[in-house]
Amino acid sequence: MVEKFKSPKESFVMISELMLPSHSNFNGKIHGGYILNLMDQIAFACASKHSGYYCVTASVDNVDFLTPIDVGDLVTLRASVDYIGTTSMIVGIRVDSENIKTGEKKHCNSSYFTMVAKSKDNQSVEVPGLILESEIEIKRFVRGMTHRQFKMTYNKEFKTIDFKDQELIDTLKKYRVKIALPSNS
Repeated sequence: MVEKFKSPKESFVMISELMLPSHSNFNGKIHGGYILNLMDQIAFACASKHSGYYCVTASVDNVDFLTPIDVGDLVTLRASVDYIGTTSMIVGIRVDSENIKTGEKKHCNSSYFTMVAKSKDNQSVEVPGLILESEIEIKRFVRGMTHRQFKMTYNKEFKTIDFKDQELIDTLKKYRVKIALPSNS
């Protein structure tokens, strides 16, 4: 059993990268997939620093691209461990861009990556606890705890839905769907 505790600042990671034309999509903006790749890298680095182990991405929650990023912008990603379970960590990531000519800064997105620590033989391993030293760290931990509980409840309840229930089928008629189930189903 791991008895060690670490503060979020011990595993905090920040990276900055200049956005190049090779990172752009067909619309001339930075490709969202490239930003997701950077986010996954920083989540890995942050979680690995906290746990001391190789970490894998278990899930990614709520990646909302708020503002486009332009070629030539300096993109900065910041990551911290916001919540820990037994073998998992929720890493909060914030992405900002800066126009290096004008100094204009934009918040591009924030997201949460759930990372799991793995041993050399690919077994999940216990991670150190968190030392919460500020109100914002407590807020982030409670948010992670609440989000995890909500997700578990949602997944459990979703498994119990009867998708052949006529009331549910009638509700779907409000949406732009056409139900075309085989008659023997």
